[in-house]
Amino acid sequence: MECVMDWNRIEGNWKQFKGRAREKWGRLTDDDLDVINGRREQLEGKIQERYGLAKDQAKQDVDAWSNSLTNVT
Repeated sequence: MECVMDWNRIEGNWKQFKGRAREKWGRLTDDDLDVINGRREQLEGKIQERYGLAKDQAKQDVDAWSNSLTNVT
């Protein structure tokens, strides 16, 4: 449940978190990030596509990234 609450915060403040996502995943374009618009599944899908990762690996990467953000902010 905590993970869902944290992601809701990221989704609600996507304009702020978008820059951090771009730092983490430099292959994502500004257009990609605009289309993602804070939606976790979209982010995972674009990471899979741009980096050639398996779905599980993309999910783990997004989990680690979101956990690092919520521990800092």
